[in-house]
Amino acid sequence: MTMRIAIAGAGNVGRSIAQELLDKGHQVLLIERSPAAVRPERVPDAEWMLADACELSSLTDAELDSCDVVVAATGDDKANLVVSLLAKTEFAVNRVVARVNRAENEWLFNEQWGVDVSVSKPRLMAALVEEAVSVGDLVRLMTFRQGQANLVEITLPSDGPHVGKPVREVPLPRDTALVGIVRGRRVLVPSLDDPIEAGDELVFVCVPEVETEVRRVILGGAPTPPGGD
Repeated sequence: MTMRIAIAGAGNVGRSIAQELLDKGHQVLLIERSPAAVRPERVPDAEWMLADACELSSLTDAELDSCDVVVAATGDDKANLVVSLLAKTEFAVNRVVARVNRAENEWLFNEQWGVDVSVSKPRLMAALVEEAVSVGDLVRLMTFRQGQANLVEITLPSDGPHVGKPVREVPLPRDTALVGIVRGRRVLVPSLDDPIEAGDELVFVCVPEVETEVRRVILGGAPTPPGGD
């Protein structure tokens, strides 16, 4: 499905997101308030608009109500919150994704401010550092829907209890889905009959309450007692 996506902020982050989405066949509008940053030659296939995305009139001119997704990607957390709130409350945009620049502001990026998904660069960078050095541990990569679900990764050690077994035989807890297997340079969409192998990076979406149980199932160990941590 081709989507129309508006991105507020045409800096390095905004342009990178735009190019990725264009490569996937989507329509992208970049909104930038600084004339010096309006560089259509950098992302020539995008639509460009010189405007302040924090102004309601600018978003009206951008026809935000026709967008499937809005991305608030500026380097200013206050601006990203305002864009998110306007997109959700004034234009009823279905999905709003916001960039968090300062970790201490992350708690603000929630549904009250119109944010469906927040991406904190410090948290993501820390997670990627952990992922690079962690085998046999659970790493939280991203939080969706204001903490209702997380994207987590576990690199399967050679002594994992389910090494060599098909996905269907892995007793995952409730509200958990194995959504991807990274095996070397390959990214696999797992089927129930696919075996998991030592060294696989297993990517799950799960609710926060079952992360400990996911880790126990994949890595082995005593069952978590009822009411225990």
